[in-house]
Amino acid sequence: MRRLGTIDLEILHLAIREKGSFNENHLENSELKRLGVGRILDSLASLKDRKMLSLNGDGSFSITKLAQDILWSNDIPVWAKILRLLQIKSCSIAQITDILRMPEEELTEEIEDLRKNQFILMSPQRQEERLVKIYEILPEGIERIDKTETEGFNDSFKAKGSKSEIEILGLIDEITKEIQSYELEQSKKDSAIKMINKLKDKLGI
Repeated sequence: MRRLGTIDLEILHLAIREKGSFNENHLENSELKRLGVGRILDSLASLKDRKMLSLNGDGSFSITKLAQDILWSNDIPVWAKILRLLQIKSCSIAQITDILRMPEEELTEEIEDLRKNQFILMSPQRQEERLVKIYEILPEGIERIDKTETEGFNDSFKAKGSKSEIEILGLIDEITKEIQSYELEQSKKDSAIKMINKLKDKLGI
C-alpha cells in the first residue's frame, strides 16, 4: 500500500466526498484552508507526483484509481480498510464512518472483531465535555495489515470467538472504562476492575 500522511488523507477524502474531483473552491470551503496556500500546494504536488491525483485541464484535481484502491475500493475487505485507516490516524467511529463512506452498522462488528483479536485498541477520550471512543491500531494490527502486501486478502479475517462473546467482551470493557471515570478512591476502582477481570477469566474471553 502506498503510505499516506494525515494531510494526504484529508485531500483524498475531499476528492471522495466531491465524487472524485475537487477544485480551489472546494479547498477554500474545507478544513484544509487552515494549512495555508503553500502547504496545500506542496501536498497536492506530492500526491500528483505519487500518481494519486491527476490535474485536469480546468485546474481541478481528480483522485486516481491507485489512490482509491487504498481505502475506497470494493476489492478491499472492510477489516483491512479499517486497519489501513487507523495506520494513518486514530479515529472515532464517526470519523471512520465518514472517511470510509460506509454506514456505522456495517463497521461496528468488524471493529469489534479487530478489537477482540487485539489488532486495535479503544480508549475513551474527553472531547468537548463528553467521552468519545477513539480507536487506534496496535503493533499486531500493523503486522497483520502489512502481511497483506505480500499475501493479499485471500485468507478471510475471522475473530477469535463467537459474536456473543465479542458483545460480552465489549460490554465488560465499557464497564471497566466507566469505572475508571468515576470519582472513587483508586483502591475501590482497582477492586472493582479485579472482579471484572475474574469474570472475564471465568467466561474464558
